[in-house]
Amino acid sequence: MSNVFTQRPGGRMPSGFPNFLSVPLVILIVIAVAIFLLWPFRTIDQGDVGVKLRWGQAVDVLYPGINIVIPGMERVVLLPTRSQKFSPPSLNSYSKDTQVADVKVSVNYAVDPKKAIEVYSRYGATFVDTIINPNVSKRFKEVFGRYDSREIVNKRKELGEEVETAIRQSIPSSIIIETVQIENIDFSDTYEAAIEGAAQAEAAVRKAKQELEQKKVDAERVVVQATADATARITAAKADADAIRLKGEAEASAIQAKAGALRDNPGYVALTAAEKWDGKLPTTFVPGSSVPFVTVPRGSAP
Repeated sequence: MSNVFTQRPGGRMPSGFPNFLSVPLVILIVIAVAIFLLWPFRTIDQGDVGVKLRWGQAVDVLYPGINIVIPGMERVVLLPTRSQKFSPPSLNSYSKDTQVADVKVSVNYAVDPKKAIEVYSRYGATFVDTIINPNVSKRFKEVFGRYDSREIVNKRKELGEEVETAIRQSIPSSIIIETVQIENIDFSDTYEAAIEGAAQAEAAVRKAKQELEQKKVDAERVVVQATADATARITAAKADADAIRLKGEAEASAIQAKAGALRDNPGYVALTAAEKWDGKLPTTFVPGSSVPFVTVPRGSAP
């Protein structure tokens, strides 16, 4: 059998390449393949850690950067240390008053880098399916069943906090549960219509109470105004009465003072009359009467 590398006339190989390049080229290709298959370096991206397995046994944690892995003997399993979101299918759950609802829940989680070997050794690379998913479903339904449907609607924040606490406590500390969100609660159409009707009825009751309270306030305002008006009128009447009384007392005091003056000064009347006389004598006299305003002292000369 002829050798495929037998040189032909002209110094060229059957492939068309010069003979002196044939062997080195093959060697280079073999070396390149060997390096590719036996490359001992492994790059870990930021946000992941690698669990190094040697003959299938977890022996070390590889952090972001270039790491050495012995080909054929060792391999690397990546676990996420950056926040990951897990959203299971809608959870069909029953409330305390046996109302069914489809609830959409999501969980943000990450692996503790220092406990990556523990996570892989106990739960494997599919730890989401083996530990997170069943615990989320179980704990959520337990907490959801403690609330009746009305509380679920009115206390959604408290429900979410209790669900998050229950899930976090049921997951090993090697898996960090960052947040739990209740994204949607979907009751049956019939029940949602009933809830809406009840809410409208409660709103009507609250409105009626507010209107009643407003009427009470208005009535009290009227009473207060009427009382103020009556008080004002009584005060004014008392002021008028006091004014009349004071005026009467003043007039009585004046009369009493005048009477005392007349009593003590008999000539005061004649003086007053003389001051007011216009100098004309009356044209008629009553028989036996004296001439007005003229007083003749007794024993005086004519």
